[in-house]
Amino acid sequence: MGIEEFEQLRPLLFSIAYRILGSVSEAEDAVQETWLRYDASTTVPISLKSFLSAIVTRVSIDVLRSARVRRESYVGHWLPEPLLTDDAATSYLDPERAAELADSLSMAALLLLERLSPEQRAAFVLHDVFAFPFDEVAEVIGRSEAASRQLASRARKLMEEGRPRFDVDRRERDELAARFFDALTVGDVDELRELLAADVEVYGDGGGKAPQWMRVVAGRENVARMWAGLGQRFGGSGLQVDRHEVNGQAGAVFRDAEGRVINVVALDVLEGRIQVIRSVINPDKLRHLGPVADAWALMRDTPRGRDD
Repeated sequence: MGIEEFEQLRPLLFSIAYRILGSVSEAEDAVQETWLRYDASTTVPISLKSFLSAIVTRVSIDVLRSARVRRESYVGHWLPEPLLTDDAATSYLDPERAAELADSLSMAALLLLERLSPEQRAAFVLHDVFAFPFDEVAEVIGRSEAASRQLASRARKLMEEGRPRFDVDRRERDELAARFFDALTVGDVDELRELLAADVEVYGDGGGKAPQWMRVVAGRENVARMWAGLGQRFGGSGLQVDRHEVNGQAGAVFRDAEGRVINVVALDVLEGRIQVIRSVINPDKLRHLGPVADAWALMRDTPRGRDD
């Protein structure tokens, strides 16, 4: 078995690694390391899927242990690297299970996974998300089958306690998102108010490397005025808002006049209102999407818009 068989399993391997790591670049590296180990191995596996899934999970757990240390000193809010799940070239989703797996890819779900230990996360992802039997999970994480069941059970309880809810009707969700981004680009504060939940929250991730909100921005009025102000400020500077499905939810990629990525925004929509807005502007988390703009220079060179 060679590269062709490996490539057939790449979407699954990436999907496992991304859920464990919350990072596109680290997940891609984990998949590449899996190939190198497989290529160097003399083992003839009974199940290539199980064999490769075990390798990528172990690699991801090792990477996660060091990543967690870095995240403890992260500047501002840490958010996962955004994944455009409506683009076949970048989604890495198994097309036959894309809809089924979308909710476990949401930023809200990935942030819940951050609360778990590496072993809990691996047990949950392998068993609850990808339906691997517990005997295989146990072998991967180096625990007994009973201990693996317990790890997954604890992880499941923590995930269910904070499990996000989203609007099921994707057409209505996408129409609301379109109205939001249209209102943002023209700075229409009244339309934005109409679309936001009363207790809406905004989280920004600049990682200290780009302009960001160090604190959560909360409340319909505050959030509407903030986004309207940004639209008024940047709307005339060639700002492009390309709508995409981001981590299985409605969202958009913001680009400058030359098409460089500024940030990615994901929306949590429930009961016809936007409940949470997450904006990733840290350039290190956007490079997999193409050339990245200098957000500091953009802020410096763009005059402030009018105040309402």
